[in-house]
Amino acid sequence: MKTIPETLRAATERLAAISATPRLDAELLLAHALRIDRNALLMRQRDLAVPPGFASLIERRLTGEPIAYITGTRDFWTISLHVTPDVLIPRPDTETLIEAALDHFGTRAPARILDLGTGSGALLLAALSQWPKARGAGVDISPATLAVARGNADRLGLADRADFRLGNWADGLAGPFDLILINPPYIARNVTLSGDVLHEPQGALFAGAEGLDDYRRIAPVLPALLAPDGMAAIEIGYDQRASVSTLLADQGLSVRVRQDLAGHDRCLIATPDAAA
Repeated sequence: MKTIPETLRAATERLAAISATPRLDAELLLAHALRIDRNALLMRQRDLAVPPGFASLIERRLTGEPIAYITGTRDFWTISLHVTPDVLIPRPDTETLIEAALDHFGTRAPARILDLGTGSGALLLAALSQWPKARGAGVDISPATLAVARGNADRLGLADRADFRLGNWADGLAGPFDLILINPPYIARNVTLSGDVLHEPQGALFAGAEGLDDYRRIAPVLPALLAPDGMAAIEIGYDQRASVSTLLADQGLSVRVRQDLAGHDRCLIATPDAAA
């Protein structure tokens, strides 16, 4: 029987063909199979045995299935979320929106938060964990997605401050909101995808011929939803700064850009003109 170190080496070699992080993948999957966290696995390699279910997890990963869907969890900001194939997998790039909000509010705190296209609830729940007195609403068009978000709110003890609603973007909503968080679909429909996104819900990825369809729906409603000193943090694709900025500026909003850790344009910060 192979030891834990031997098993990890063998799994890493197999996963190298399909993953840019084969060793990390192997460790996360083995920790999941053992029902411990990765740190515990690394500290206890010499006194653990390989569980029988580990091999099947590796086979699933070799088909391209994302680690987050196999383990059912994903860390985001300061929280850990349950994820399923019904929701987009939260990514570190999206944390740029929370960072932008922290800079905007400084020592203040938003009281009322709106998350459009909430998915797993990642942005709203991260914001509510950051600002303990805030309350918020998360909107999504998918009932299955909202079930995941509500479950996450319950597990994190945030259900009493998070109202998840079925809806098409901001239809039927009334402001003002101090903070609006938006991570819409923004991939052009002719783009060829690879990797984890092949397994993610297509409706959360694609947005028409230019990837701009949902920005065009959202931009006109933002001025009426934003508080005078509020802000909207909107995720964009790396090459969409100019096009989406124009859509927002045409609505009388002031727009700034924030880059992610890789130096890519990632978040547009839209504020009422007087608050710029």
